[in-house]
Amino acid sequence: MERRTPAAAPATSKFRRLAITHALMMGGDAAMVIALADSLFFDIDLTAARTRVMLFLAIGFAPFLFVAPLIGPLIDRAAGGRRLVIQIIAVIRVVLLLLMAKYIDALALFPLVFASLVLQKGYVISKSALVPSTVRSEDELVEANSKLGLIAGLTGMVAVVPAAVFLKAIGAPATLVYGALIFVGAFLSATRLPREVIAAHAVDSEESVQLRSGSLHNGAITMTVLRACVGFTFFHLAFWLREQNQGALWFAAVVGVSALVAMVGNAIAPRLRNRMREETMLVSALAIVGTAGIGAALLGGPMGGVMLAGALNLVAAIGRLSFESIVQRDAPGANQGRAFAKFETQFQFAWAAAAFVAVAIQVSGPIGFLIVGIVALGTLVNLVVGTNRVDARRRQRLNRGRSRRRGPARGQAPRSRSGSASRRPK
Repeated sequence: MERRTPAAAPATSKFRRLAITHALMMGGDAAMVIALADSLFFDIDLTAARTRVMLFLAIGFAPFLFVAPLIGPLIDRAAGGRRLVIQIIAVIRVVLLLLMAKYIDALALFPLVFASLVLQKGYVISKSALVPSTVRSEDELVEANSKLGLIAGLTGMVAVVPAAVFLKAIGAPATLVYGALIFVGAFLSATRLPREVIAAHAVDSEESVQLRSGSLHNGAITMTVLRACVGFTFFHLAFWLREQNQGALWFAAVVGVSALVAMVGNAIAPRLRNRMREETMLVSALAIVGTAGIGAALLGGPMGGVMLAGALNLVAAIGRLSFESIVQRDAPGANQGRAFAKFETQFQFAWAAAAFVAVAIQVSGPIGFLIVGIVALGTLVNLVVGTNRVDARRRQRLNRGRSRRRGPARGQAPRSRSGSASRRPK
């Protein structure tokens, strides 16, 4: 075995602490989902459920839209700011799950669930900001995020087993208490996270210019659309499958397949990155989602929904790691923690907005699948056409510059700047 150097040990320890915290946070989420499967949250009348979900999506995510851009920079400049956010989120999640256990059959369950959902998205943003401070070099960043994705999937699978046992043997309240205990462990683990400043200085001109590069802009658009498609598809299937025979089993299949393929995507993304350019990976992701959406619409039925959810979560995992690689490559002067937190906030808002649309509109399953396919293919065409136009303009500017340097065409007499040459006596 290779001997670990003292310089390598601290970075490895930082990542291990974050990995343990992340595993516990994901385990608590998995326990909550299992507990809700046998609660009022899924048994309420479909029309009433749509209204409440729309209301709480709007109430839960609207404040983040205005508060995150203001509070985020302040948190990043404070020593241990992101660590403190994760600790606070873990404590509040404990309280929320205990309250859910008490009000499992009351309408008060709805605001508690959506408060947990908002906090879970807030945790993801803070975790993304912390990852760069836990690796030794930027070359390890993509691999670190890949490992965290795999850890999340494996932990979810492990945590589901005791949750299901508690649900069947005792009931949903016991499962929620079990989840609360996992979040207690997450809080204790979060106290050992690195107490570092994510971004000590404000965004300078170099960072601002690099974060507006063409490839980074296109990558952000692609990831925004992919994350929006994931949110739309999840909530579309959650409501549409309730109208189908054995809808609960089909939705469980959607959740299980999505978690499994996300693990596969996190595992193969670093290898794909070594074989093709990041831009090619993102373009391929949009093409796959577009094809899967149209194919699922033609296939119809719950099986088409499972297929689309699997394809979406696979390419979303691959696309996320591709985008992170583009940020490292095209914005080397940018603060990685601040940049990832900023983009992750944008992606989470896209997820919430698309989820709101999925709940608001009442369309059949195949029509919803077709919407996903058309949006993905439309984005792909728009990006390709826009990139070709930019390349064409760049070539025109280069050609003009070359023509000016070369001077007049061969065989053509140079034009006199004054009219004296024409008036000169022969």
